[in-house]
Amino acid sequence: MATRLVLRSLLAALALLAASSPAPALEQAATAGLRAAAEEALIYGFPMVMNYMAMYEFAIDTNSSQYKAPFNKLYNATHLSTPDDTAVVTPNSDTPYSILWMDLRAEPIVLCMPEVDKGRYYSVQLIDLYTFNYGYIGSRATGNGAACHMVAGPDWKGQAPKDIKRTFRSETRFSLAIYRTQVFGPTDMDQVTKVQAGYQVMTLSQFLKQPAPPPAPEIAFPKIDKALAKDNPFTYLNFVLQFCPPVPQEAALRARFAAIGVEPGKPFDPSSLSAQQAALAEGMRGGMAKIEKAAETSGEDANGWRMGLNGGDRAFYHGDWLRRAAIAMAGLYANNPIEALYPAARSDGTGAKLDGAANRYTITFAAGQLPPVNAFWSVTMYDAATQLLVANPINRYVINSAMESDLKKNRDGSMTLYVQQDSPGPDKESNWLPAPGGAFYLVMRLYRPKLSVLIGYWKPPRVQRVG
Repeated sequence: MATRLVLRSLLAALALLAASSPAPALEQAATAGLRAAAEEALIYGFPMVMNYMAMYEFAIDTNSSQYKAPFNKLYNATHLSTPDDTAVVTPNSDTPYSILWMDLRAEPIVLCMPEVDKGRYYSVQLIDLYTFNYGYIGSRATGNGAACHMVAGPDWKGQAPKDIKRTFRSETRFSLAIYRTQVFGPTDMDQVTKVQAGYQVMTLSQFLKQPAPPPAPEIAFPKIDKALAKDNPFTYLNFVLQFCPPVPQEAALRARFAAIGVEPGKPFDPSSLSAQQAALAEGMRGGMAKIEKAAETSGEDANGWRMGLNGGDRAFYHGDWLRRAAIAMAGLYANNPIEALYPAARSDGTGAKLDGAANRYTITFAAGQLPPVNAFWSVTMYDAATQLLVANPINRYVINSAMESDLKKNRDGSMTLYVQQDSPGPDKESNWLPAPGGAFYLVMRLYRPKLSVLIGYWKPPRVQRVG
């Protein structure tokens, strides 16, 4: 959600807070404990605040340029992502998104899937307010047959109807479902639209054709934007936590946060800790610095590509909040590894940062060595400053397997992609991925990766600097 600019603004605001605060009056040990709690709370809460910003833009603020639909109503995009899509960093431009924000407080939500052609990949990723991926529907997880599934919140205690194939439990009272539907090139969008028309969403009472239960109380959702987010992220974390019932695994964590005023549903007032504001600011700065570093260094190196920037459920993270925050910064709502892998390259074969103003690059797949996947693969270009897609003269933001028939191969059967700001020439333009006039990074997406990728046998080819 947050761009690098937002993060830098947050750090600048915190620096001003520290400079204007009086020196801590507590003993050294107490001050260190306060600083550590603020750092831990920022790392823990960062993905949740970013998630709330997406929810606010997508489902609450009808004046937002990114608004999609109200709660419990599905929005189907009829286009692939472009530079105009700014609510989520590192968006894919392979599959049109369908977005559903669910309010699970009153009753469960039923998601019915149509029969989808076996050759077309689709998935529904279920994400809670923690940003945990707690379930999947789709080609890999449940198959391409028609079926209805149910998503229930933490407070529901009923029984699923017999016509429900599978019930998913969200730990939080609001949840997000992201639908991805494979598109086989520009002429296939009409078929994708037909698939999307078959996605049905309804409350459980509507599914059963019964009277609805009493509605959940109205909520005064606090406005959030980039300027507000940088001022006080703990204000929004406190708001979000009231919809996240405590779980045993977080009991000690929540107790530590309460010492600095981070508590579910309570206003965060740093002035009540005025004597410790410098320690709080220092802890928050430290937390943000750790997130930024982890986002760029997490995962294993594979020929200059970082592997392992994937999401998962609570068990996947196992209390590693820094890993969760780093993944949110690198690409909010990343899939589980078995669903999609995301090798990311920020440097060339020499270790120098990728820069479209200074250099040209190539990526060459050896003959027979295109990414081994059960669904499809892609390579997407992103601006390093904004983490968004890059505007260019040919409106091409990605090269993927749907384009293979148009991509030219070399005499030895290998295939070279040309990554540069200017056209490589008419004879190579089919393989051109336009770069910006400055720093950028690349993300390779491997949907339903084969075992050779999951175990590290296959590795992406290096990004080579030309000349």
